[in-house]
Amino acid sequence: MPTCRRKRVVLTEPSQTLLQAAKSNPDKDVYYLHQTGEIFETYEAYAARMSFYRLKQFQCEVTGKSGLDYFQALESEQQEAQTMHSRFPEPLKAAVLKAVQWQVVGRLDHLVEAVFDRFKDRYFPDEKVFVDVQGDKFHARILQVYPPKYDLDSTDDSPENQASSSNLPPSATSEENVQIHKIGGDLKIPTKESVARDDPLKYSYKVQILDEQHDRSHEKGKLSLKEKAKWSGSLMDVHCTAMGRDRLAFSKSILRRFIRDCVDRDAAVASPWTVKEAVAKHYGVDCIMPEETRKGVENIKRGEIDKRKKAWEDKEGPPTKKQKKLTAAQEERVKVLAAAAEKREKEAREKAEKQKEREEADKKKKKPIRYPTEDLDVRIAEKEKKAGIKVKKPVPSRVHLPFGEDQSTFESFLMAWNFLVVYGQPLHLSSFTMDEFEHALRHTMTDTPCVMLGEIHSTLIYNLRTVPFNRHSAVLSLLGLKDTLEEDHKVFGVTIDQLTLAMADVGNNWERVPLRHVDLREGWEDALLGCLKDHATTHSFPRLREVLTRLLFAPEPNPESSTSSPSSRVSSAAPQILSVLSSPSERYQTLPPADRIAILAFMCNLAVTSKAIHAHMESCEEQLTALRKEKIEINRTKKQYTEEMNTLSSGAEAKQEPITNGTDEVVQDLSDLSDAPSEDGSETASATSGRQKSSARQKDLRHKAHTQAHAKQREIARAKVAAEKQAQAEYRRLDEEVNKIERRLEAIEREFRKLLGAIRVKPLGKDRFHNRIWWFDGIGSASLLGSGGVVQYGAGRIFVQGPSQMDLELMLKRDDDIDARRQEEEGEGMLAPGEWAAYTEPEEMDEFMAWLNTKGVRELALKNAVMKWWNHIVPGMRKRILDVNIIAKLPEARRSTRVKQTSGQDILRDPYLLWTNRRAVNSS
Repeated sequence: MPTCRRKRVVLTEPSQTLLQAAKSNPDKDVYYLHQTGEIFETYEAYAARMSFYRLKQFQCEVTGKSGLDYFQALESEQQEAQTMHSRFPEPLKAAVLKAVQWQVVGRLDHLVEAVFDRFKDRYFPDEKVFVDVQGDKFHARILQVYPPKYDLDSTDDSPENQASSSNLPPSATSEENVQIHKIGGDLKIPTKESVARDDPLKYSYKVQILDEQHDRSHEKGKLSLKEKAKWSGSLMDVHCTAMGRDRLAFSKSILRRFIRDCVDRDAAVASPWTVKEAVAKHYGVDCIMPEETRKGVENIKRGEIDKRKKAWEDKEGPPTKKQKKLTAAQEERVKVLAAAAEKREKEAREKAEKQKEREEADKKKKKPIRYPTEDLDVRIAEKEKKAGIKVKKPVPSRVHLPFGEDQSTFESFLMAWNFLVVYGQPLHLSSFTMDEFEHALRHTMTDTPCVMLGEIHSTLIYNLRTVPFNRHSAVLSLLGLKDTLEEDHKVFGVTIDQLTLAMADVGNNWERVPLRHVDLREGWEDALLGCLKDHATTHSFPRLREVLTRLLFAPEPNPESSTSSPSSRVSSAAPQILSVLSSPSERYQTLPPADRIAILAFMCNLAVTSKAIHAHMESCEEQLTALRKEKIEINRTKKQYTEEMNTLSSGAEAKQEPITNGTDEVVQDLSDLSDAPSEDGSETASATSGRQKSSARQKDLRHKAHTQAHAKQREIARAKVAAEKQAQAEYRRLDEEVNKIERRLEAIEREFRKLLGAIRVKPLGKDRFHNRIWWFDGIGSASLLGSGGVVQYGAGRIFVQGPSQMDLELMLKRDDDIDARRQEEEGEGMLAPGEWAAYTEPEEMDEFMAWLNTKGVRELALKNAVMKWWNHIVPGMRKRILDVNIIAKLPEARRSTRVKQTSGQDILRDPYLLWTNRRAVNSS
């Protein structure tokens, strides 16, 4: 078994829930790791285990090679085990395994030593050995083994004696062969006793010389070819002293590898070595421990435990000293001291019991909750309610869901729209909003074709041409369904025979029909039916029969409505009886939205398996890796710039000491000149004139010094101002670089969301009642910002999905009054498991964010996720409301057929009819 950090890797056992599911639902899909046989319930567990196995941190237990992944280490061990088992003598395996079974030996090396010493001179039938004949060694095979009772009196190996050995009594029978070396191979018997009772030197062996001679080319006196032929094939009886095994087949190292591969041992003290169950059955080793052996093992284990306990007590306890005999007074004093010690011990015990009771009482007291914690443990106190905290969640709308009257239809609609928008690049399909997609699916005007429907179906048909299919699978499935129904069973008045007959000549060349963009995808309806014929079955597409019937049959014309417009006939309620054979291009516009959504959902599920989608996912993974690396580098640069900005800010704020020391010194020197005494000290007229001249000179020097000081101060001030300007310019430059980096990080986050959404769409989070919050804008080929930074949206709303059945069961187990609490805090907004609703107004989102309590872990994470994209969520909602108000019309009025001709021109200005596919490929 490969090791990881010197520990054996334990394989993962299936969980109890998975074992129970195997009984109740045998067809449940699981993830199977065929290299190890492990089974996982989720892909995340499977991927985590596979990632662990791929780490280069495993070691081959046999060879000691390290730096391998799990599968390389396992392969190395298997190769080494195969080589070892092929070399190790087969007749010796069973005897060795019987010898080591139930042996209590601490180290494996000691067990190997004992086995090697017992079996190095003991041989078994059918073993290949080397035999020494007159100084030359030959390959030989042991034919029979003679226990000591059949020992020969003569040990002469001469040819005459060997020839006479064929007249010996028959060797031991098969039962006797089993008994050979039984005492000597029993490791429970001491070595000396085993030799005395079963001496290996007294065994004799009948061997046959093989044609192959042992290579002794380096020695002198080699045998000639004639002598070789003389000994080849001859029989002789020899003792163990004249025989030997090949070191590549039997040595301590290969014996150690064989035993380690075949036996195991528990981690408990004095546990016996046991042969693995599969190996024991193969070699006939008893797997049930005899009662005598079990008692011996228990005694050894008990003795080992007592030995360790005694060693520990001797180590911890005080050293024992020999006690002298005490006098009567000393004995009385010892008794008094013992009584006092017993009293103190009793008081200490009572004190400890009281302390324990006090601690238990403290534990029972309610501990303060550390936030954030489990959301359901957070209760809104009366004080918080009086402070104005929002108690009830705003009610999400169920009415504004597209096709919300049927939850399953809405989920299929949502899945199809999300798939088409996310994988618009590999599908060569421009993005469109959810409202546009909804209006396109409701479009029923035959005289005004919807370009969006043609482009969507055509790009999916092109994609499904690369997916393997079975020709006429729909027809075969319908014929199989016919056997389970009544003979004249009809749907819309059409039997299965009539339906299959009508399908025969429609859409047969769908995989080769050019659906060109310049021709408005002419013929896509027939190609759609051909695609369904070859890809769909009644099992994979339950509504197949109804959809095909509606696409191929039309109702009988009503004479009363002949004067009405064609559009009125199309938009009338779908009849129950369809009897007139028609074509898909004429009948698709009459399909109800539920059938159109079912067709698109089926095609999208098939398109997921195409090579184009898989290649796009792998490309997204590579781009995500590149973005992660770029983000790390950008954050490192941003940190560096921020540190430089902090350094510049601290330098600008630090007050510099005024530099005045130089000026003071100059002034001080000049003042000293004015007090200098004259040379002669006489008070003459010449001295008076000299003092006057000296005073004028001092004034000039003082004026010059002041001028120089001011010039120096101005120079210092100019240098200081220049340095400050340079620091400010550098600060502004760094600030601009940081702003650029922040804008790039925002762009990376948007790009990261787009790429991650192409791999797996995840909710923003969950609220306290496990309602999942979804936001589908800005993923895949869609973008949150258009050219010039204009806000864009896809759905333009926040969807709320009710808790799953498992989450609901967990809430019920955790809190008995969960229903009452949900009724109080959610009210009409309480959703059933899997039910959907939506927030369409920014004000509703403000109320919802105010309702979230950040003391809970789920709602804290949800609020952080929503606030991260708040500047995109709210503008998207407002832009959608603005677009809806601009083209505000009732859906019934847009779809009404009883309108004037001018209203048709207004309908043509609807966004879903103005949509164009800018990513379309014109080639066929």
